[in-house]
Amino acid sequence: MTAPDRRIQRIVIAGGGSAGWMTAAALANALGRNASITLIESEEIGVVGVGEATIPPIKLFNQTLGIAEADFLRATQGTYKLGIQFCGWGEADSRYFHPFGSYGRAFDAVAVHQHWLRAQEKGVAGPLDAYCMAWAAASRNRFAPPAANPRDVLSTHDYAYHFDAGLYAAMLRSYAEARGVTRIEGRIEKVELASESGFVAALGLDHDRRLDGDLFIDCTGFRSLLLGEALGVEFEDWSRWLPCDRAIAVASPVLADLPPYTRSTAAPAGWRWRIPLQHRTGNGHVYASGFMSDAAAERHLMDGLAGEACGEPRLLRFTAGRRKTFWDKNVIAIGLSSGFMEPLESTSLHLIQAGIAKLLAFFPTLDFEPLARGEYNRVASSEFERIRDFLILHYKLNRREEPFWRALADMAIPDALAERIDHFRACGRLLQRDPDLFGPPSWLAVHVGQGHLPQSPDPLLAYRPDQSDWLDKVRRAMAAAAEGLPSHQAYIANTCRASQRVA
Repeated sequence: MTAPDRRIQRIVIAGGGSAGWMTAAALANALGRNASITLIESEEIGVVGVGEATIPPIKLFNQTLGIAEADFLRATQGTYKLGIQFCGWGEADSRYFHPFGSYGRAFDAVAVHQHWLRAQEKGVAGPLDAYCMAWAAASRNRFAPPAANPRDVLSTHDYAYHFDAGLYAAMLRSYAEARGVTRIEGRIEKVELASESGFVAALGLDHDRRLDGDLFIDCTGFRSLLLGEALGVEFEDWSRWLPCDRAIAVASPVLADLPPYTRSTAAPAGWRWRIPLQHRTGNGHVYASGFMSDAAAERHLMDGLAGEACGEPRLLRFTAGRRKTFWDKNVIAIGLSSGFMEPLESTSLHLIQAGIAKLLAFFPTLDFEPLARGEYNRVASSEFERIRDFLILHYKLNRREEPFWRALADMAIPDALAERIDHFRACGRLLQRDPDLFGPPSWLAVHVGQGHLPQSPDPLLAYRPDQSDWLDKVRRAMAAAAEGLPSHQAYIANTCRASQRVA
């Protein structure tokens, strides 16, 4: 006797933008034409579009789709990113770099930064950034991909991208539609629920249209039309730890000397971003409305631009937090509909990518197995909370004097984060118990960069020989290697310069 076919046949993606089209492209690539995939979006609604800076895993997403790096960067006016420079996040005049890659190269039972701490105590060490290949290149506005030879210092860095998120969505739309995805222009006016199961049965669109489906992906942005409004999944508010609730964004002309890194500059009640693209520079000001008015925040952003603004500034309102579950019944929320954290560490697009990866890993049948749903929600919750704690770390360790910053330095924080901070304060240990998007080098960069040094080194260091000479050789080797790299501007011109400028 033949078993009934329990495969998902009809997938409906509610919403476009980066979340919708990344999901559509990934599903089309994974499922082929063996399922119907329909995406609904309205040009009247528009997209948020703040996710122009990324972290290294985005490379894997594009590779999985078979998209060549150079083609992607040309299509999206993209540039390379070696990390983020943080200005004024410790004391007002401090600067440090959060790199993609490592500090030095592991060579001993004791971590490299422990040897650096001892050399610093002796007064024979440079700043931590000096032992990082990513900053050696970024500080000189130079770029090349990592070397394949693990003995080469040029193998110790990684990279991501800056790009225009709107152009990326358009590129993925073409990719998805070429593989059978159907796009419907329209507004969702009603969500129909099945009377017995409570599952979403269909979406009612404008002009008396109706679209039914088996699996619904909610990419409707902050509104969370399906998961939040229709199914009633509550929102967990994290503003007590991450109180910034506004962002103002505006573009300015392309920078003359294209830096291969994002810049985050602390402001009186938040921070400003600068993201260099081939055709323009993205700028924004993230702030807490309880400490600064919208008008004052806009003035602060416009006064800090490197050049004239290209267009009018755009105001975004948000609350940091997440839905208590990400998959309920036959609805999975991906992107802003699942939750939001400010783009301090460029995680917005990554959380979309991570949601898609889990969807494919736990892809359901028509039975919508509770086992798969439960694991999806467990992993997603853990990912959100670990990223949340890393963002809180930046605020908790600040040493600024403004009321906004003092309130954050004094705030109570999640127990898991407090324990990680205590371990580093005690002897420089970088505690990790679960897989973490941001590994030890990332946590080290923030601790040291914001002036939070351990009270003593790892006890094991007392049994190890002095490595000051080795550290100095690493520093000099990285500086010399960086000097031999092409400029970021030249590398782009030779490999992936966009064919045209866009407004």
